[in-house]
Amino acid sequence: MDTEEFLLPRSRAANERLHALVPGGAHTYAKGDDQYPENLAPVISHGRGAHVWDVDGNRYIEYGSGLRSVSLGHAHPRVNEAVRRELDRGTNFVRPSVMELEAAERFLATVPTAEMVKFTKNGSDATTAAVRLARAVTGRPRVAICGDHPFFSVDDWFIGTTPMSAGIPTATTELTVAFPYGDLAATEELLTRYQDEIACLILEPAGHTEPPPGYLTGLRELADRHGCVLIFDEMITGFRWSEAGAQGLYGVVPDLSTFGKALGNGFAVSALAGRRELMERGGLRHSGDRVFLLSTTHGAETHSLAAAMAVQATYAEEGITARLHALGERLAAGVREAAAGMGVADHVLVRGRASNLVFATLDENGRPSQPYRTLFLRRLLAGGVLAPSFVVSSALDDADIDQTVDVVAQACAVYRKALDAADPTPWLGGRPVKPVFRRLA
Repeated sequence: MDTEEFLLPRSRAANERLHALVPGGAHTYAKGDDQYPENLAPVISHGRGAHVWDVDGNRYIEYGSGLRSVSLGHAHPRVNEAVRRELDRGTNFVRPSVMELEAAERFLATVPTAEMVKFTKNGSDATTAAVRLARAVTGRPRVAICGDHPFFSVDDWFIGTTPMSAGIPTATTELTVAFPYGDLAATEELLTRYQDEIACLILEPAGHTEPPPGYLTGLRELADRHGCVLIFDEMITGFRWSEAGAQGLYGVVPDLSTFGKALGNGFAVSALAGRRELMERGGLRHSGDRVFLLSTTHGAETHSLAAAMAVQATYAEEGITARLHALGERLAAGVREAAAGMGVADHVLVRGRASNLVFATLDENGRPSQPYRTLFLRRLLAGGVLAPSFVVSSALDDADIDQTVDVVAQACAVYRKALDAADPTPWLGGRPVKPVFRRLA
């Protein structure tokens, strides 16, 4: 379909209504219509498996489903059945449900490097609880974040370090320092500069590149030597790297770790897990100062915990992680071949672990380009591919991948024309897409 003929009138109207009622027009900034070409931001009606339909009736092959949360595909039958069983039994009580015990037992069997777990609803609450616990057990004020990783929490200790720091006191932000991924010497220098001040090192254990040999082991040793807590943010790596996350794959045990996203296949559930000695400080069986670890009204809704248990069972029994990798490898190979065939292999790049692929769009000078990203996204959308990333779900099949590669090839043909003209403007259809983190709207 030609992008000039690809119109989304109902989505456009719905977006206008959303902006009138919801700040930003979405409940997650990464879902905002500023992340999509102008007037081509579909509003979703429903989804099934690897496909979604917008309110205009268009069907798309979807990638990055639910910001990486729906890794089994939409409306997964096993997950939905587990949820339905609980809905008729009540979802929230004045005392713990036995489901909380069963879910904890299942999670700790899946992630055997952890000794205790506490569930909540979103990733930010889990990572902030980990940071608070680290500060409490060490008595230290500073947090060291990996500066190469894009997001840890909506809370002040992290958001204050981003361009969207409005409303956050400088005094709070000054307590957060950063270290570069893969550089043990620089991290040790930071720990030495702030000797006995840093409560924790928090990072995604892996991202778009594999950890350098010995890196995670080296971080573990640095944390031990300097007396700080090592926290792995496994929101993305959890399940996509292995059922036990990156810590299970690479064999390095953090003090605390946080899981979410894939854990509930779209249902709201996340987890803080770790060593008993630390986690119990948020409990009742110790003699020290109490830590307000996590206490949420909806943290243990039975249907979300049931969803998490069904997800874990499905991953284990059906080899989902291996399937994600196989699908991602097929997609990456196809996209690279399509880009090479159209002469844009140096400009449309696929990066990351096969189960967590992203793409980069570079201009004629080899620099990351939002206008070229816009051009690329417009062509994907017109071809029925909704892909802010190339993160796969297990619901995709080979035909979906093949169709995606065909659409990518068409997009790359237009990309080549723009490169030859050294100007993508004629193919943008409006303003370029924008980065999520920026100071001005």
